[in-house]
Amino acid sequence: MRVVGFCGPSGTGKSHRALWVSRENGLDYIIDDGLLIHGNLVVAGKSAKKAPSKLSSIRTALFQEEDHREEVKKAIRERKPDGILILGTSDKMISRIAEVLELGEVQEWIKIEDVATPLEIEQARNTREKQGKHVIPVPAMEIKKQFSGYFLDPLQLFKRKGKAEFQKIGEKTVVRPTFSYFGKYTISDYAIYQLINHIIVSMPEMEKIARFRCNNTPDGLFVDMDVVMVFGYNLVDALKRAQNTISQELDRFAGINLTRLVINVKTLVISKSYQNA
Repeated sequence: MRVVGFCGPSGTGKSHRALWVSRENGLDYIIDDGLLIHGNLVVAGKSAKKAPSKLSSIRTALFQEEDHREEVKKAIRERKPDGILILGTSDKMISRIAEVLELGEVQEWIKIEDVATPLEIEQARNTREKQGKHVIPVPAMEIKKQFSGYFLDPLQLFKRKGKAEFQKIGEKTVVRPTFSYFGKYTISDYAIYQLINHIIVSMPEMEKIARFRCNNTPDGLFVDMDVVMVFGYNLVDALKRAQNTISQELDRFAGINLTRLVINVKTLVISKSYQNA
């Protein structure tokens, strides 16, 4: 297996350029901050950017937890990649990752200075330090479950083919980890209720929410609620539309991954217009 190290200080744009560097060097897999990535897919692992502190982030990036480490090692054994690009902040860190994952010696080294100009590196540093933005070189849908409730910004990645002609080579995601914030934010159950209630009462088929319960877990949000519907509408169509709208708006509102939504029709009411008719 060909093992290549991609080295540079934190916040200098390594993850931003990881897809391009891997393609240019004929490497089909990437190890970045605890994730094993193939193309646009997360094959195994968990993101260090989800860690609650910088210390735990480093532990995740170095695969210090046994379950995490064994999951990635198993995936590598099964897939038998021809080459892996390992990202790290130092030669020592990259060599340590290669050692714990039993990949052998790092055979080649690429420095961030080899693929980025001093101005580009400085711009990346400013973005990290002033805005707390981190890049993960996979589409937002790939990590949505891990980052439920976080702000995710999907970005398209293109390569110039000719004058005014570009080829899409992948997608990456910008995330603002908890440890990079100036403080920590939470979304209350009541805020979630207000959003869902606004959707329900805005629908002509729905009268109100009669009961509401939600549980926001690390994997995503579970919602269970009773509704009062208006007689005269197609019940199944109305419930499907409510489910789709709620899921879309929770994602747009705060990047919340809705793992399960249960809507029970408690009772029906007759609208005044129907009564008059």
